[in-house]
Amino acid sequence: MTPSSTTRSAAPSYDGKKGNMRRTLIALLACALVIIGATAVVTWAPWRTTPPANSVRYLGVYEADSPTSYAGVDQFAQAIGRQPNIVTYYSHWLDQFQASFATSAEQHGATTLVQIAPQNISLTDITAGRYDPYLTSYAAAVKAFGKPVVLSFGHEMNGDWYSWGYKHNSPAAFIAAWRHIVTLFRADGVTNVTWLWTVNIIGNDSPLTSDPASWWPGNSYVNWVGIDGYYYQSTQDFAQVFGPTIIDVKTFTKDPIIIAETGAAIAADQSAKINDLFNGIQTYGLLGFVWFDANDTTQGLNWRITSQAALSQYRHDANAFMKPAP
Repeated sequence: MTPSSTTRSAAPSYDGKKGNMRRTLIALLACALVIIGATAVVTWAPWRTTPPANSVRYLGVYEADSPTSYAGVDQFAQAIGRQPNIVTYYSHWLDQFQASFATSAEQHGATTLVQIAPQNISLTDITAGRYDPYLTSYAAAVKAFGKPVVLSFGHEMNGDWYSWGYKHNSPAAFIAAWRHIVTLFRADGVTNVTWLWTVNIIGNDSPLTSDPASWWPGNSYVNWVGIDGYYYQSTQDFAQVFGPTIIDVKTFTKDPIIIAETGAAIAADQSAKINDLFNGIQTYGLLGFVWFDANDTTQGLNWRITSQAALSQYRHDANAFMKPAP
């Protein structure tokens, strides 16, 4: 079934990109943000965090030819006038770690983020050790690479569109598999992995998503939290798309948050949304974001930044975002 753009946020799968969206307007949150902005008074709020002064800010990208080639990332870098410092690729279960791609990323000053998708794989079998030879081999390859790598297993598990997630597997089964993988890597002496737990944005009483808290493996098994969500309409803003999920996540962890997958439809006014995205990242104190720079043929939506106005806006906002604080 092709998802409706009014019910699901875009979510790339192991075999392509499937779009979706949540209507996530919370009136009280919007009012609070307006008040804060209007008065210019910084007050404590449960969604507001301040990363350490020396923390890295991330501007990332996913390109459709990754990890087969780095050409798409290079083209994106030329278009925006800077190299992304985090690059994503999506991996089938049983695929090996793409060390050559990760090496190219490292040579360009970027960290590789791998979204590992266990499509149609039994989570119970993972926990029971059936796939330990594969995981051991993968762990060895990451360890041998030696540079920082971000790994995410079973992204958007709180949504109902993937075999490993909501309505297909229990949170307990997912958590057990996640913990087993992390424990195996640690036992094998792999110390260069940042574990990214990636959820989809939640909506108001949406039947397609569940509360992320149910799927939380625990602070000792996660380093970063990723949130996936997209701008489909010109009326949407960061607080509406991402705010409710950020608030929810902050009730059970203080881990840093990155927008792990995002984009704006051309019809949503990409230039305005790019500016809103950068502003939202800073307002909410997040690490940064990964732009899904690809053409989604399943929905007829092009998330690529192609117009000169949008590219100019991105370059302007990126320069300000990446500039070190005085």
